[in-house]
Amino acid sequence: MKMTESNVKRLATTLLGAITDKDPLVQEQLCNSLCYLGESKAEETLNACDEYLRQHEKLVYPYRVIILKAMETIVKNNIDELDRCTAKIVIILASNEMTKSKELILDWQQAASSVLVAVGKRFINRVMEEVLTKFQPGILPHYFVMQTFANLSVTNVFGMVPFLNSILTTMLPMLHLARQDQMKAVFCFALQHFSDSILEYLANLDQAPDPTVRKDTFSTEIFSAYDVLFNHWLQSREGKLRLAVVQALGPMSHLMPSEKLEEQLPRLIPGIIALYKKHSETFYVSKSLGQILEASVNMGSRTLEVQVDMLLAALHPQICAPVDSFNPLVIKNHNEVLRCFTILACSFPDRLLAFLLPKLENSNERIRVGTLHIMRQVINSASVQMEIKKPFILSSMKFPLVDTNNKVKRAVVQVISAMAHHGYLEQPGGEMMIEYILRQCALPPELGSKKQISEIEDSLTSDSVRTISINTLYLISTTVDRMNDVLWPYLLEFLIPVQFTNALTPLCKSLMHLAMKRQEEGENSFLIQYDSNVNLPSPFALTTRLLIVSSNPYLGEGRGAASLRLLNVLHLNIHPLLGQRWKKTIPPLVNYLEEFNEETLSQKEWEEKLLMLALVSIMCLQFLRDTLTVVSDNTWICQLSLEMCKQLNCYNGTPLEKNFLYKCIGTTLGAASNKEIVRKHLQELLETARYQEEAEREGLACSFGICAINHLDDTLAKLEDFVKSDIFRKSVGIFNIFKDRSDTEVDKVKSTLILCYGHVAMRAPQELVLARIESDILRNVFQYFNTKVLGIKVETKDLTLKLCLIRSICMISQAICNSVQSSSFVFSQKAELVTQMMEFIRAEPMDFLKTAIRKRAMIACTYLSTLEPPLEDLDKAELIHSCLHSVLALPSDAGITSYFQETLYFDTMTALKDLLTRLLLRNLSPQGLQNMFEHLTPWIKSPKGHERERALGLSAYLLRYFLEHLNVIAIVPFYNLGLLVGIFSPRCADSLSTLRHNALDCVYSLLYIQLFYEGFAQDYQDEVAEKLLSLKDSLIDPNVSILFHTCYSIAQIIGKRLPPDQFISFLLTIFEGLKDSDANCARAATVIINCLLKERGAVLLEKVPEIMGLIHGKLCEVKDEHVVKAIQQSVYLLASQHKAAVVASLLASPLPFDSHTCSLWRALATEPTLTSQVLELLLDKMNKDVPFTENKSFLLSSSYDRVATVIPLAATCALYEIMSAPESGAAVLGLYPELFVTLLLRVSCTVGVQLPRNLQAKERKSTNPRLAPKILEPCSCAVETLQAMLSRGGSGEVITCMGLEGGWELMKTSEGHEEGVTLLARAMAKHSGPKLPLIVKTLIPVLNSVYEIQRITTIAYFAELLSSNVVNDLILLESLLDNTMSRQKDVCPNVRRLVLRGLANIATGSPDKVRKHGPQLLTAMINGLDDKDDPHNLVALDAMLGLSRLLDLAEEWDVRSILLHITIRIRPFFDNERDEFRSSSINLFGHLNKFCHGNCEDVFFEQIINGLVSLLLHLQDPKPSVVRACKFALRMCGPNMECDELTDLFERQLHDGRGLHFGEFMNDTSKYLMQSFPDTLSRIISTNLFYFKSCWEDIRAAAPMFIGFLVLHADKVTCEQVDLNQLLSALQLLLKDPAPTVRIKAAETLGRLVKFA
Repeated sequence: MKMTESNVKRLATTLLGAITDKDPLVQEQLCNSLCYLGESKAEETLNACDEYLRQHEKLVYPYRVIILKAMETIVKNNIDELDRCTAKIVIILASNEMTKSKELILDWQQAASSVLVAVGKRFINRVMEEVLTKFQPGILPHYFVMQTFANLSVTNVFGMVPFLNSILTTMLPMLHLARQDQMKAVFCFALQHFSDSILEYLANLDQAPDPTVRKDTFSTEIFSAYDVLFNHWLQSREGKLRLAVVQALGPMSHLMPSEKLEEQLPRLIPGIIALYKKHSETFYVSKSLGQILEASVNMGSRTLEVQVDMLLAALHPQICAPVDSFNPLVIKNHNEVLRCFTILACSFPDRLLAFLLPKLENSNERIRVGTLHIMRQVINSASVQMEIKKPFILSSMKFPLVDTNNKVKRAVVQVISAMAHHGYLEQPGGEMMIEYILRQCALPPELGSKKQISEIEDSLTSDSVRTISINTLYLISTTVDRMNDVLWPYLLEFLIPVQFTNALTPLCKSLMHLAMKRQEEGENSFLIQYDSNVNLPSPFALTTRLLIVSSNPYLGEGRGAASLRLLNVLHLNIHPLLGQRWKKTIPPLVNYLEEFNEETLSQKEWEEKLLMLALVSIMCLQFLRDTLTVVSDNTWICQLSLEMCKQLNCYNGTPLEKNFLYKCIGTTLGAASNKEIVRKHLQELLETARYQEEAEREGLACSFGICAINHLDDTLAKLEDFVKSDIFRKSVGIFNIFKDRSDTEVDKVKSTLILCYGHVAMRAPQELVLARIESDILRNVFQYFNTKVLGIKVETKDLTLKLCLIRSICMISQAICNSVQSSSFVFSQKAELVTQMMEFIRAEPMDFLKTAIRKRAMIACTYLSTLEPPLEDLDKAELIHSCLHSVLALPSDAGITSYFQETLYFDTMTALKDLLTRLLLRNLSPQGLQNMFEHLTPWIKSPKGHERERALGLSAYLLRYFLEHLNVIAIVPFYNLGLLVGIFSPRCADSLSTLRHNALDCVYSLLYIQLFYEGFAQDYQDEVAEKLLSLKDSLIDPNVSILFHTCYSIAQIIGKRLPPDQFISFLLTIFEGLKDSDANCARAATVIINCLLKERGAVLLEKVPEIMGLIHGKLCEVKDEHVVKAIQQSVYLLASQHKAAVVASLLASPLPFDSHTCSLWRALATEPTLTSQVLELLLDKMNKDVPFTENKSFLLSSSYDRVATVIPLAATCALYEIMSAPESGAAVLGLYPELFVTLLLRVSCTVGVQLPRNLQAKERKSTNPRLAPKILEPCSCAVETLQAMLSRGGSGEVITCMGLEGGWELMKTSEGHEEGVTLLARAMAKHSGPKLPLIVKTLIPVLNSVYEIQRITTIAYFAELLSSNVVNDLILLESLLDNTMSRQKDVCPNVRRLVLRGLANIATGSPDKVRKHGPQLLTAMINGLDDKDDPHNLVALDAMLGLSRLLDLAEEWDVRSILLHITIRIRPFFDNERDEFRSSSINLFGHLNKFCHGNCEDVFFEQIINGLVSLLLHLQDPKPSVVRACKFALRMCGPNMECDELTDLFERQLHDGRGLHFGEFMNDTSKYLMQSFPDTLSRIISTNLFYFKSCWEDIRAAAPMFIGFLVLHADKVTCEQVDLNQLLSALQLLLKDPAPTVRIKAAETLGRLVKFA
């Protein structure tokens, strides 16, 4: 139909009528729809809005605002097409809306004003004509009239400026009439914008319509306005008004007559400045002041100079005020004030500096920081004016340079940065600035807990200052070319002083950059003239400093790499020969450092980090040696060593670096050939060392040791002289520096010298050291220890002294071992030294591990034990006993509370292992092994777990070592194998799981030792012994049964490899293990005994009854697993003769079975024949008794509860226990069909069945979980038993498959039982197909069972089997089909439903048979669709699902005959409230599309059109399954609609898994529908109207959107089909829908109906 203008009006009115919606999103969409309507029909829409607002005068202003905003948008978007008439209407409406209320209603009047401004972009004259009518001389105008003028002047400068003269003329008298502050403020606002507009107009005169306009045109009026604003309004008490005035005065000052501005400046500037005290937000004041200053300077004001001091005094506090970085206005104010200073600096530089520089002497933080900020601004922005002031400015910086405040420091650094860019640092005094930067770079990092920023106002950390300084240093050294000559080589002076250590990294980087620049300029420019630069460090000082700091490379942000790189660059200035060598050696060092990152290492990796640093030190020392070799200049080397000694005191606070420096000194002295220099430096080292510090003692000793490599005699001589001194008698002599030291201090000196001797012995040439060991080195070590030869009183000695003595003994022993003559060297003092070490060990406390004395003493003993002569047997035994007791007897935590102590314990245990293996190596024989384990056995059997754990770990280590080093020359008996295996084998089940692997390793090693003694080769791998390794994982399994089963396997392996002559000793040892303090080990002993009795019990035939009787008699007393295992054998023998009595007796046991009863049942599975007989007895018990009885839950109840009968329940539990035994597999296979069917039906009959009340009460009272290990629940028991049966029957895959699908849990519930049975049948068909014929044969009679649940279970099982092709392979299809169809008339709806499901499954299992049985199958499905006895339509649901599967396989003619019937029958389900009905019916509809060609094509096309809307709208269905079905059905419908575009669209967009943009899709669909089927518009819209009442919100929203798209793409002729009145009425109702999303779509559709216009 053609839409008349009145209809357009009605459409707009409909939208406007809903404008009172409370939801903001709906309001927004209504506004958008109005705008959309306005895009096509702007005039009509604007007229409708105008009429609506005029007719609804009482409409509250928030909704009027929405309409006005829509009008503004329409006007803005259509301003070029808007006709004058409509513009006039809009202008009048907006003018009235704006001024209707005399009171200020900002949102409403602002919206109306915005409309006027929008229209004014084109119709400025008409707008001004209307608004000027409300701007009459002598009458105060409306607030928004002035605001409209102001905004118009900004948005349409060229159109508005011509009106401003008359406006100003009319406005000036009104200024005196304004009484309210709001009105005054808007006048100010207008004057501000008028001034800005005029200035913009004047700045663009070349584009202006009237280029004759001049500033003078407005000067008089502006000055008149200024007079009112400044002299009257600025004095107001209202702060907002004052700010409005000051904002206006800024731009107005540019338009005032020059003479008037000059005249007013003495009053204007003080007046503006006075506002600083009245306003906290001073941005507008500062901005205005800056504009006024700019205007004054531009006109060449003379009076401004008089105001300078006042200006500076006022502006300076603004800069000094704290800046809130989160407040934009504060930051803007700061920048505006700095702009003011820039203006003043360019005009009055002397006055400015005279004011600022004295402020730098003020100690107040804010004043000094603010002044520095101004200085930076001035230096950067007034460089020309400041050029001659540079020396003066530099000299004034002396006070800020010594300020310790972090904020001041940051400001100073920023000023220095500015100075560097403008040539200040090249002036005298610039060096102070550079030094200052470096001092800040060297600030120490902040440590400890940092205070929160919120706790300290305006806080700034020293780390921040340091970061800024580092960045500044790098910036000026790399980007400011003029600084190169200033910084090079001056920066080198800062490398050596300790106070600049923290600045080394940035300093080295900057120097490296500068040096590389110099290298590019040429060698002469790069070489340093040390003679002319006396303050520069020498090459030796540079080398020493850079090398030493590299030893701790990750400090100071990676100063190691930076120092090495700089050293590499400086090679020409160090020594001319080093260039090529360093280019090869330094880069690998740097690369090595870069492979690591200190920050990535956790605290637990500290040891690795230390190792890394140690490696770096070694690499640096190697680098130093390499450097000294290349130089080969003794004078140069001596000077380097002298410099190194000088720098020693520089590293007193950094022990790691000082330690490394000592090593470097030793390396350098070792390379020196001047022995006098060497002795002199060694003497100085001894005199100046700080002996109280451990790192220094170690460093000094290392230095002597390294030096001794080349100067052994000089080193020993110097130490000898020291020994002969009077130091120990505290007398005055050449060592008078020690005279006041206490005994403790003297002990530290002794400790150091003892350590020196150790390092000398360790590093001295091997060919020289043996002759000096006892005569020179040990003699002096003992003398320092203040005793005769080892006649020492250890308890009185210092700990450090002990440790140093032990370390020295270690190094001396190592030196002897490393010597090629060690085998012939007889160390006469060895035994005494070992005894002394044992005394040290015994003296250590046994309650905690605190010192390294144990560890180091054992290490010393290890080295000593390798030397000749060997230790006596008693001494060796005492040593082993003492060391074992010292370590193994420590408490479980050994006092370990830190990572250091944890590491110490680990190292101590390692030292013990090394000692014992070294002793064992000297007697590598069965006797030696037995001697060792005589000491270890008490610890292995200790009642304390931690002691056993340590002892077993040690045992495993020793046996592995014995095995690896065993070299059997002749075949000899390993006579103590049985004894040792008997010790270790029970420990495989120790209660501490961490011990078991070690115990198994011991057994493994012992078996291989036996094999090697029998003559097998070292590389022989025994198949039996290797099986032990595969048992390791089972040993740590938390399941006790698995653990002891593993022990059984271990016993079998032992039995196979144990020689006959060792069997009795082994058994006796094992029986001793029954008394083990650890219960697990005792149980493991019984397992091993039973295994060996079974495997090798023939030799003990007469003792078997006695052993069995003994174990059986203790069953009730000892509740241990090994007792149960023993009884199993007895029960088996008894049941072999009396199986029926045994079964009956066990069935009579109380339920639930306790653990003993369960173990007895499992014993019956030992032998297949017996097991089969027992299973048959139990099946007979289950089948003959009823599965449950029905009893009233209570006396007056009308409902019945199903209660399980006891005998079948007990038989079920018994079956589970028997079939859980692995040995029952053969018997289960023989009875597979009977067991499966019986248990499946048992499961079905126990769903929802309760326990008898007596058993329920018993379960509640049971408090012993060991006797009742699991809850007795009938259905769960049945399911578990079925699982056990499948497992034993070789159908483990079925169990796994069911478990993954959750089938077992489903079978236990009434709701999921069918699905569980279905999953079971599917798994059986897949994994156990050959077993199905007998199962089916056994199940067929159950179809007539009196129990409904059994029929359901059976038919569900059959139905799923029909989905598998295995039924064809097994020739079961016809039988299953006939028996299934026989239950079509079953009284139970569930059975009938499952029948249909089974028939449909033929499409999957036997698709080639569907045509043969097609009519029969389709008839069954049609009957299901028409089933009237199913109130829930579940039978119909399965019929629809079945038809969807069968249609493609059936004969086409068979389908066509029922096509229309099915389509009509399923159509009501499209909108069913249950999603499965919707998805199934829609899916079936899609399949039916495949058969609609031919004579039924036209009829079915009508069905497609009837269902199309439903399919499209249900794409927004809340259920994904329904959405998928709709996508499929639409894809199927596409080809039958004979529209290629729709077919292609459906194919592209509607694939599963692909996201769908519903709006775009519906837009395209609607377009193609209207192109191909325009006649269907009315029908489709009518169907959509039905969905306006849908219960699903998304579908209610989709329906109007669909209509909107249809109308959008329909032509005008097609639209005549639409009943617009009906549609508008429906949409109006939908606008009242409770869901906002629906209302939004309705509003959107109303906007699209503009198509009718």
